[in-house]
Amino acid sequence: MTRATDTEADDFMQLRPLLFSLAYRMTGSVADSEDILSEAYLRLRRAQQRCTPIDSLRTYLSAVVTRLSIDHLRSARIRRESYFGTWLPEPLVDATESEFNRVELADSLSMAFLVLLETLTPAERAAFLLHDVFEYDYPGIAVIVDKTESNCRQLVTRARRQIATRRPRFDAAKQQRDELARRFFAAVESGDMKPLIQMLSADVVAYGDGGGRGPSLPRPINGRDKVVRLLTAISEAIRQFDLHLEHAHVNGQPGALMKDEQGRLLNVFELDIFDGTVQVVRSVVNPDKLQHLAPLIGPDHPLRRGGPRVLPNRARTDPISRNPED
Repeated sequence: MTRATDTEADDFMQLRPLLFSLAYRMTGSVADSEDILSEAYLRLRRAQQRCTPIDSLRTYLSAVVTRLSIDHLRSARIRRESYFGTWLPEPLVDATESEFNRVELADSLSMAFLVLLETLTPAERAAFLLHDVFEYDYPGIAVIVDKTESNCRQLVTRARRQIATRRPRFDAAKQQRDELARRFFAAVESGDMKPLIQMLSADVVAYGDGGGRGPSLPRPINGRDKVVRLLTAISEAIRQFDLHLEHAHVNGQPGALMKDEQGRLLNVFELDIFDGTVQVVRSVVNPDKLQHLAPLIGPDHPLRRGGPRVLPNRARTDPISRNPED
């Protein structure tokens, strides 16, 4: 057994990628994950000052981050239940996790997986992630979540059962996914809808998260025809306001950033691609969820201020909401 030292405190930075990965998968929020890591570091410093014995810095900090994340989820549940429209995680763009290269871990970063985790209780979410994603054993999980090994096994079993039938699937070949996404976003940017139609699955779904701060989709848009009309409206808005799409990996999946000529960000797209077609299109417009990525297009811009009112009439037959404050 060793005591926390300045050297161990410095090692916090080496563990930081792991701790952020855990906090982000727990909360789905970059900003909240950063806050949790800051609090974890403060608690480590206080443990140092009290000369608290620490067997394993990794286990100690994983426990602190997990418990803080559980507390956060419990307090955030009411806010998310009253969230305006579809809730999506804060996007991570071109995120790399060099210490983890397993496909399962990359898939667990996707927006589809993070949204699915929202169906679990905070304790189930923690136990499941620690065991099935980060490969902690049950004795270690019991220490981290402060429950018995038997309880942890039950939590993981319930979580697996809850998500088993809805776990997202992605095409294994990353190069093929990226090529399809490149052609998809090129078609949206150019307005050439004919090739785009062939890339969409018949039951494609589109989600939009504006959080009441911009154009949103209060309900998912289902089906190829409706999604094509939505994408046509987006395409015309791109050309009307001199926007462009920058290809990126968003939460480990193919995506793009919509920016203006000054490089200011409007929204982030993420695609789920399976069986060689686009199955899901997600768009995060809520500026509160994009501040960590780039300078943002200001609230006075028509696409921020007026939302769908600036979009072509053909798109208004779809259930696109506008900012309820306007």
